[in-house]
Amino acid sequence: MAERGFKSWCEGTALELRRRLRLRNFDPLRPEQVADDLGVTLCTPRDIPGLSPSAVRILLGEEQDSWSAITLSTQDRDLVIYNSAHSPGRRANDIMHELAHMMRGHEPGRVMFFPDGNIALRTYDQNQEDEANWLAGCLLLPRDALTHIKAHGITEEAATRTYQVSVQLLKYRLNVTGVNVQFRRARAGRGQ
Repeated sequence: MAERGFKSWCEGTALELRRRLRLRNFDPLRPEQVADDLGVTLCTPRDIPGLSPSAVRILLGEEQDSWSAITLSTQDRDLVIYNSAHSPGRRANDIMHELAHMMRGHEPGRVMFFPDGNIALRTYDQNQEDEANWLAGCLLLPRDALTHIKAHGITEEAATRTYQVSVQLLKYRLNVTGVNVQFRRARAGRGQ
């Protein structure tokens, strides 16, 4: 369970980050911009030196849906390795989720790599995962962006392309933020 005020903090953080990056409150925010701001390197399994071609094939092949992204911390830098086989919308959310963990200062989970390329989490904190999911959604689609989309009649297809998010995330955020209800009531009040 997130602490009191967490959701408001997330919305505020999404807008403050946009201001710092000289973006408007409703402008798209790319994971690459956030990673750069945090000093985090983004890469795919293909970018990892020494990873065998067979391991890359396993990670990006038929079983590619078994993982999304992972953060590795070294002495010099943080690295987010993401699954490049996923759709652009899912990749953006996966990367932003990992960056959200860092922004919240979450304790990293421990992982184990198996010789066949599989990854197993050794630790898992549901509260941290829930927080990272919520913050990632706010970073990609803050309430101001959602109201901009609805107020300007931007289609679902155009919004997902502009904000590089999945249809599922767009619909979810429109519902959980109350933006859909707000615009339905406004239309009803105007007799439309």
